[in-house]
Amino acid sequence: MAVWKLHGNGTIAPGAVVAPDERLGWGKMVGLGAQHVVAMFGATFLVPLITGFPIPATLFFSGVGTLLFLLITGNKLPSYLGSSFAFISPVLASKAGDDIGKALFGIMLAGILLAIVGGVVHLAGSGWIDALMPPVMTGTIVMLIGFNLATAAWGEANESGFWAAPLTGWITLIAIVLITVLFKGLIGRLSILLGVLVGYVAALVQGQVDFTAVGSASWVGMPHFTLPTPDFGVTALFLPVVLVLIAENVGHVKSVALMTGRNYDKSMGRALLADGVATTLAGFGGGSGTTTYAENIGVMAATKVYSTALYWIAGTMAIALSFIPKFGQAIATIPAGVIGAAGTVLYGMIGLLGARIWIENKVDFTNPVNLIPSSIGLIMGIANFNFTIGGMAFGGVTVGTITALALYHAMRAIARARGTAHPEDAPVGPSDFEPYHVEEV
Repeated sequence: MAVWKLHGNGTIAPGAVVAPDERLGWGKMVGLGAQHVVAMFGATFLVPLITGFPIPATLFFSGVGTLLFLLITGNKLPSYLGSSFAFISPVLASKAGDDIGKALFGIMLAGILLAIVGGVVHLAGSGWIDALMPPVMTGTIVMLIGFNLATAAWGEANESGFWAAPLTGWITLIAIVLITVLFKGLIGRLSILLGVLVGYVAALVQGQVDFTAVGSASWVGMPHFTLPTPDFGVTALFLPVVLVLIAENVGHVKSVALMTGRNYDKSMGRALLADGVATTLAGFGGGSGTTTYAENIGVMAATKVYSTALYWIAGTMAIALSFIPKFGQAIATIPAGVIGAAGTVLYGMIGLLGARIWIENKVDFTNPVNLIPSSIGLIMGIANFNFTIGGMAFGGVTVGTITALALYHAMRAIARARGTAHPEDAPVGPSDFEPYHVEEV
């Protein structure tokens, strides 16, 4: 396992880079670690607010998951595990009232499958993932998950989302937009968190915030843990999320590799395994499913400090915050209008990440094998096509994902067999499944 050596004299000069196995003075490291807590917090706390999960438990498993990630990857890969937005849609579809047991079981199943995938990738390479889920399908799946949440952002019956308090929602939304374009660096990157704070003040002025639960909460206490309720009927709702977690982790690992100048391809399997273990543990105890966080990768890019020590500090801080019930209750006072506005931005950004995958990989939509499956899958996801077969529920994300993947591979195979394939659809050869041959970091 990698250990940290002191970078220079413990300070960082302009333009210098602190490598993953280096550190600055511990005083500076604590401050930078706290910055990573702030960076992950803006998105992580929204998931339990939207889904009704306990906030302290979510923070606890986020911190524990991060520490497990560092251990499993040999303390070589700097990343933070926060709440994954990909779980919101299946959680809302499977959760009845305040009972989160079935949703937790689904999260646990998704984590187990992701861990298995990670083990396979570690042993056999990741070429088979590229063959199963090429960029056109990865982009489609990410996009339909984001846009499937559009109705959650708007809300229902004046009880949740933007609809609950339109004025507060607009204030929050405008604040996020203005902070994004008015400020550079960390402040600009934290526009959603700061916009939520502005919206919170606006809601406070309008009398939309109730502090009763905060006053009655203690300063120190255990997080509220919840055991899952076994129900395989939710399986179909959650398993497609694994495809998104794979895409997110692979993308983030490659981003870190580019920033640090190190090759992490051989660590890909360990990263997937680690996220799978963290998600399984969260599902078993009452936390939200996890994923590697782009927000923290952005902070590393801005500071040029890639030390894994920062994530040990950030994970420990998140765990410490989970043992302050008053803190969790204070977060829970954020009103629905503010959450709906933040969700409007975040869900749209998730959807457009799918488009970014298409653009970066130059997906050709003049090819009907790309165009038709993507189009059908997106409409099914956005419109939330849902079916119940034999007691198993299939929501829009599941239906859209499975349909898109099945149509893509079927159309590609038929086109090849009939000789009508587009030039880019060359016959499958060994290279389609060849594992990566790279030096392990």
